[in-house]
Amino acid sequence: MRIAYIAAGAAGMYCGSCIHDNTLATALQKKGVDIALIPTYTPLRTDEKDASIDRVFYGGVNVYLQQKVGLFRHTPWFIDKLFNGRTLLNSLGRFSGSTSAEDLGGLTVSVLEGELGPQKKELKKLIRWLKEDYKPDLVQLTNSMFLGMAREIKRELDVPVLCALQGEDIFLEGLIEPYHSHALKLLQERAQDVDGFVATCDYYAQFMADYMAVDQDRIHVVRLGIHLDGHGVMDRSLPDSPFTIGYLARICPEKGLHILVDAVHQLSEQVGKAHLKLKVAGYLGKRDEAYFQEVCAQIDRLGLSEVFDYCGEVDRDGKIAFMNAVHVLSVPTPYKDPKGLFLLEAMANGVPVVQPRHGAFPEVIEKTGGGILVSPDSSEALAVGLMRMKNDAAFRETMGQKGKEAVHRDFNDDVMAEATLDVYRKYVGG
Repeated sequence: MRIAYIAAGAAGMYCGSCIHDNTLATALQKKGVDIALIPTYTPLRTDEKDASIDRVFYGGVNVYLQQKVGLFRHTPWFIDKLFNGRTLLNSLGRFSGSTSAEDLGGLTVSVLEGELGPQKKELKKLIRWLKEDYKPDLVQLTNSMFLGMAREIKRELDVPVLCALQGEDIFLEGLIEPYHSHALKLLQERAQDVDGFVATCDYYAQFMADYMAVDQDRIHVVRLGIHLDGHGVMDRSLPDSPFTIGYLARICPEKGLHILVDAVHQLSEQVGKAHLKLKVAGYLGKRDEAYFQEVCAQIDRLGLSEVFDYCGEVDRDGKIAFMNAVHVLSVPTPYKDPKGLFLLEAMANGVPVVQPRHGAFPEVIEKTGGGILVSPDSSEALAVGLMRMKNDAAFRETMGQKGKEAVHRDFNDDVMAEATLDVYRKYVGG
């Protein structure tokens, strides 16, 4: 079985979807599957060995130029190649904060238009490589914003096309009008072009069935898994004080750091600042710098500066070390997150979690027993949950052990790869 998996680079950012796609591709390769992980826009950045091919399609510079200047829609392909250098593409992250809402909306719509849009030349390049060089038995798209590729891929290659669903609704819902309405209309039209979908949880399968106006029977659920090497081997003999609360996720409003800061403030009024620590790590992009400044001002205003420790962006080893330096993890997302890789990474190291009762979180915690759920969008409810973890060390350790055992048994990369193969076999014989 030969699989072409079309992924999306995130311009130098550690991205949950990139990490998931890379982990899945690596695990499938270990099972003997011939899979090409194909970057688009920019090279992938992951915290493990990069499994992607050494070529980028839909290079971010070319996509932008073809969107803005009609001339570049007709330039020879060898000229386009000049703009596809890895260094240049990786540098795009520095400019992401200056990209206008209009540009983002226009690009999203045009990529969904596929063979009818301004980037049809990029689609032709991808299809020619797939058809002449790789010749896959099945093509998988990383998310529904790539649905514009499916119709021509199926017509030219005559192979099944699947599409993963990984939380792209938050981006689409952030588009301004008229792009939001146009993109949603195209999404629903182009969703009919693929053979099936793969969602990360039951919640998101149901949500995206409604969002894309497709039958939920077309959506398969394959739960996330992580590569476990290094997880769960460090000594976690932490002192009871200070009680250390961890946050490990991208620094942005939809991950809810501001809610966690309010909850920590409420805890500090009950137990004293000397007995608490808030450790925060995660990627901070240019677009979210203003948000982080607001959070820092919130911390100063609440008198929590001595409690707060920002560790910046961390690599894989740093992530494992971070998890083993906290008593509990909480990322109180206002957004109904369909993934939550950070939960699996915490539990894999014996760290219990306190999460809002929405998105994928209830499913993950029900299946692992590795944490507790609280009311969403409530710093008061979050503070109560964190206080319960602080006051009952035995309960906390039980949650941590349950979560660790469940993740190592049921949420590893091998289990995820086997479940994905089961889906692929429904569409490709053998």
